[in-house]
Amino acid sequence: MPAWMWLFYATIGALYVAGHCFRLLRHLALCLRKPKDLRRRYGSWAVITGPTSGLGWSMAMELARAGLNLVLVGRDPAKLQDVSDKIARCHGVQTRTVVFDLSLVSTAQGDEAMRRLREAIEGLDVGVLVNNAGVNKPGALYLHEVEVESLMRMVRVNLQALTEVTAAVLPGMVQRRRGAVVNIGSGSTLAVPSFPLYSVYAATKRYVAVFSKNLYVEYKSKGIDVQCQAPFFVATRMVSSAVRDKWLSPLVPTPDA
Repeated sequence: MPAWMWLFYATIGALYVAGHCFRLLRHLALCLRKPKDLRRRYGSWAVITGPTSGLGWSMAMELARAGLNLVLVGRDPAKLQDVSDKIARCHGVQTRTVVFDLSLVSTAQGDEAMRRLREAIEGLDVGVLVNNAGVNKPGALYLHEVEVESLMRMVRVNLQALTEVTAAVLPGMVQRRRGAVVNIGSGSTLAVPSFPLYSVYAATKRYVAVFSKNLYVEYKSKGIDVQCQAPFFVATRMVSSAVRDKWLSPLVPTPDA
């Protein structure tokens, strides 16, 4: 091999290795730096869907611990009130609740709930939106074995509702030129090449990932950060007890973790 060709390939290889090292160092820097003051960086209020259990409960408590007031969006008024009372008691921040069955989005009832959500956030300095609510049941079934309405409910919650809630909150962020949107995706779309028997669920979460990536590009220049978190197995009700308590339990983190 001529010396110039050897030098060319060595340079390409060095640049490739340097690129990976730079990304690794960037991630290490993110892990080591102090947490952001979310209230100062983004705003004093956060909206979170599905806050009554699992990841949603833990994220709501963490946002309240960071000093953010919360708009809690869920379908069960009693559970929403319980979370609201616990947050006020433990962290002393303000809360508002919006009863919204996200599976009814794009229906008359869903339109009314969306109107209530817009009223609830009107005039608030909403700096953070967490689209956490999601449905993964029915699962572990072939497509032809599932009632179509159950699948469409999953699509409405995981895909349509996430889109409509984001569209409702973004205008205020654009006006204030700051904000953060955190969408909860799934490792089923990133960590594995396919997720059979959960085809519709995985497809909706793939939408979340692509939607988030494009929103990030669209709104970065407007001061808005967009992020897709993609957890795999987490010890919530969405994960079967066999995974949560038995053979994979050492590898399954709690929502708080």
